[in-house]
Amino acid sequence: MGGERSDPGVAAAIAELNRGNLVAFPTETVYGLGADAANAEAVAKIFALKGRPADHPLIVHLASVLALEEWAVDVPDAARRLAAEFWPGPLTLILRKASHVPAILTGGQDTVGIRCPSHPVAQSLLRGFARHGSGGVAAPSANRFGHVSPTTAQHVREEFGPGLLVLDGGACEVGLESTIVDLSRGVPVLLRPGAVTREQIGAVTGVAPRDRDAAAPRASGTLAAHYAPHTPLVLVDTDELAERVSTAEAEGKRVAVLSRKYALAPLAGFLQVAPADATGYGQHLYADLRILDAKGADLIVVERPPRGAEWEAIHDRLARAAAGTDECDET
Repeated sequence: MGGERSDPGVAAAIAELNRGNLVAFPTETVYGLGADAANAEAVAKIFALKGRPADHPLIVHLASVLALEEWAVDVPDAARRLAAEFWPGPLTLILRKASHVPAILTGGQDTVGIRCPSHPVAQSLLRGFARHGSGGVAAPSANRFGHVSPTTAQHVREEFGPGLLVLDGGACEVGLESTIVDLSRGVPVLLRPGAVTREQIGAVTGVAPRDRDAAAPRASGTLAAHYAPHTPLVLVDTDELAERVSTAEAEGKRVAVLSRKYALAPLAGFLQVAPADATGYGQHLYADLRILDAKGADLIVVERPPRGAEWEAIHDRLARAAAGTDECDET
């Protein structure tokens, strides 16, 4: 879980949290925009700064599993097994909330999302806040609502400008938001795929997680349109990529491309080559989208990645990034 840090930046961040202010900090997944989870007025500042809908719940970050039952009740054995296996790490559990958890944090629901991040800076912040605060930090991704999530401190500064205390922990190791599993209804339900795969969840719980259903609690990052650059984005299969780029350029559009193939370089005005493996692709995806978004193109064309369990979270994020644009041809 990492050792203690005597970091003046972390001390300053803890002081800001206790004043009811916001801070940004790194996790292994993406950078979070944090507030004292026990302070409803502080949590409201997250919604205001991000432009986040009030019914879209937040995730509470804790230093360790030892604090779990301070924030949740009726914790099932499956949740304890998952926490023992994957915490600290990129897994969020949806559980029945404790009575003191502010309604604003849960979007008015009787469930709460909880996770324990592994990044050493996040651990230092949360351990310190456990000693000198409520111990829980509510934190969605540190970006404007619906935009591409930040994976570096500079991404956060580009989103919000000066005035926000940002703890710089380098580039995020995972690069995609946490897996979210609902355990509030007796069986595991996968609400959002992530680095912890559905196969891993099933292996630990002994039950293959169900897909999200209409009765599932609302959870972070599950809206159809999310994680999107400002530039319209389309997903196309590999064998359609060159033709789609050529057609768009023939229409006078400036095209930016995210591809795992070097051969397209002459076809596109802007090319970002993605790593070939799922781990590297996920780690760099949001940074790559931000690079292409800054090119001033009219369209971002993304080569659809391979299928497979390890690519599920990447397909999820790209589909949501493409959703809602006029150019979208995702099916």
